[in-house]
Amino acid sequence: MGSQNLRKQARLKRKKRIRKKLLGTPERPRLSVFRSARHIYAQIIDDTDGRTIVAASSLESTVKEQPEFKSKVAVAGFIGKLIAERASEKGLKKIVFDRNGFLYHGRVKAVSDGAREAGLDF
Repeated sequence: MGSQNLRKQARLKRKKRIRKKLLGTPERPRLSVFRSARHIYAQIIDDTDGRTIVAASSLESTVKEQPEFKSKVAVAGFIGKLIAERASEKGLKKIVFDRNGFLYHGRVKAVSDGAREAGLDF
């Protein structure tokens, strides 16, 4: 087993532990963040219905139309603002943050900071 696989297994173990405690309700849905090597994805999920209410990712044309970002952290901050704007359009203000087993640092933290700046409360 490579170290890459061990790292992924550890993240999935942390994810399971976190998800035991987190549940997205219609009043307070869950903001889930996934980070790959190149991109960042965020979605707001209502776990009672099992449906995604709002989503944003760095693959979208809205992000690609923006002027060149300095870093992946800057892109993540923009994604946080974008998802917060889309959530407020749907009438969502309060959410619960799911870091998905990733450390609350760098790009994951940038998404949450961007979402807070744009008006989401968590």
